[in-house]
Amino acid sequence: MTLTSDLSPNTLRNVFAQHPSGIAALCAIVDGAPQGIVASSFTVGVSMDPPLVMFAVQNTSKTWPLVKTSGRIGISVLSEKNEGVCRQIASKSGDRFAGLRLDSTDQGALFLHDATLWLDCSIEQEIPAGDHHVVLMRVHGHQTHDESNSPLVFHGSAFRRLEAEQLVS
Repeated sequence: MTLTSDLSPNTLRNVFAQHPSGIAALCAIVDGAPQGIVASSFTVGVSMDPPLVMFAVQNTSKTWPLVKTSGRIGISVLSEKNEGVCRQIASKSGDRFAGLRLDSTDQGALFLHDATLWLDCSIEQEIPAGDHHVVLMRVHGHQTHDESNSPLVFHGSAFRRLEAEQLVS
């Protein structure tokens, strides 16, 4: 068997896009204004004791340096109802939080309505990883939401929806 050895960034972007992932918005109130990024590299269950989650952020991100100055960061795992919200927050121009329904904690964690899950987190550790940093985050609190809120999935460089099969007994 021979595997393709083309590991150029464009090829890898297409290759890695074959792995479906959930999407999370990591948001906080910084100097009185909402700030946030969207990550398809978010992973839960990194550790149960202590409770840790993680994601990877590009070293070139202009927003992450702002978000990480907040003591707490709200992670909203996005649902299919948040597709437009995801595009809005990921935008590089305009007011990325205009018209969005938001909740926040006294510590500055910011959450998006209609998400499937909220996690109140702080940065535990940042680890350089090539053209990204892997960020481990400690979970301080959580809230799950309506189970009929299906998660938004990113696969093949497009947003997808999950369809649950109904089991007949």
